[in-house]
Parts: sequence; structure tokens; C-alpha cells
Amino acid sequence: ETVNKELEELLDEKACEKLIAEYCHLVDFGNASAIADLFTTDGYWSGPGVEMVGQDQIRAGFAARQDVARRQSRHLCTNVLIRVEGDQATSLCYLLNFRHDSRSGVAESPAPAGLPKYVGEYHDRFVRTSEGWRFASRRCELAFLRD
Repeated sequence: ETVNKELEELLDEKACEKLIAEYCHLVDFGNASAIADLFTTDGYWSGPGVEMVGQDQIRAGFAARQDVARRQSRHLCTNVLIRVEGDQATSLCYLLNFRHDSRSGVAESPAPAGLPKYVGEYHDRFVRTSEGWRFASRRCELAFLRD
């Protein structure tokens, strides 16, 4: 019984961790608007100066990011700590963002390297839905910001 409960919790943690990785891949590889599908219908995303409520706003907000063809970015999430409590979970993970905006209007690959554009963390709330785990909310806070 204890082993089954521990295994279930581990699978739940892994499912939430997978959402974090999927989010990064979608934004970095040109499909940012699909991030909305990782959220509940009434999901909430916030970051410095930005708030989006519901899948439609999240889809529109990330579609604008997707249209920035000059940008090469990599979102690195690490130190992921997920706490599952039944059908809900919370998480804190560190975020490093490497980013370069090309002057030509088309992203360079490989892009010139430098320090991260910013370092911060994501504060996440997850909920188990009939389609599996989804973000209920995702809040980005910055600890360091490069000019």
C-alpha cells in the first residue's frame, strides 16, 4: 500500500515536471501559442508587467511571442521542487533565460552567447484534470535582469 502511494506520488510529480519541460520547448521552438493547452481553461499566467487569464488570453499572449522571428531563446528550468497533495500540486523551479535578438530579423543559430537575459523562478500551481495534470497558474518572478 505504501509503495503504491509513493509510486503514484512519483508519477504525479513527473507529470507536473513534464509540463514545465513542455512549456520551455514550446516557447523556444516556435510553438509558444500551444502553451495555452498546458493550462486549465481558467488558467492564470503572470510575469513582470503581464497578466493573462484563461486559455484564450494565454494563447494570444504567447502567439505574440511566437511571432518574434528574430529571437533565439532557451528557457532552462532547474532545481524543480514539486509538492503533490491529492489532485493539486505546487512547484518552485529556477529559471535561466538565454536570449539573443538578431538585427537581421531572423534568429541566428547558433546565436552569440552571453550572460543570461534573466534569472528568476516560476511559482506553479497544478491541478489534475480529466485530461491529466495542467497548470492552474504560473507566476514568473525575476531575481536578476541583464540590461
